[in-house]
Amino acid sequence: MTNDKAPVIDSLTGSFLVSTPQMPDPRFEEQVIYICAHSSEGAMGLAINKPNSAFTLAEVLQGADLPIPVIELPPVYVGGPVELESAFILYRSEYSTEYQLEVTPTVSLSRETKVLEDIASGRGPQNYLFLLGYTGWGPGQLERELVEDGWLTVPGDDNIIFSLPDEEKWKAAAMQYGIDISTFGDVIGYA
Repeated sequence: MTNDKAPVIDSLTGSFLVSTPQMPDPRFEEQVIYICAHSSEGAMGLAINKPNSAFTLAEVLQGADLPIPVIELPPVYVGGPVELESAFILYRSEYSTEYQLEVTPTVSLSRETKVLEDIASGRGPQNYLFLLGYTGWGPGQLERELVEDGWLTVPGDDNIIFSLPDEEKWKAAAMQYGIDISTFGDVIGYA
């Protein structure tokens, strides 16, 4: 009798998935995915270090007929390859709105237009990422990928999400646990 069930892993909600140099999918090379939801029904996360140079947040606001604030706006991020037309706003939880998912006590996620309206009028979250698309896994899929060694899991860190330059996030996410991700494959042995 074979066991086709995926291994049981505690919820990774609020964690980072850091792609290793062995990541077989080139879409996720040097990516940091922040897991926003994870249960037996699957997982959903957002890539937090992949800005999309094709769009600016000013263009998004203009396209939604919203005013463009005079402050410098963050880039638009590619949250993942699924539903690239879907917008998400990941933000520190000092800001609150009616329809939001509390990922952790300090980070929330929303798709509500009101958050974008508040950003345009200067009443929105101070620290946020605006993302198009997401990364999703069906039941057991993420657990299988973790066993196959394409991802390193580490606890999420709000400072890495909201304060570090994008080009530093991949190495910093792994380095917070003393792992030099650029040499990760050189030190792993296989039994």
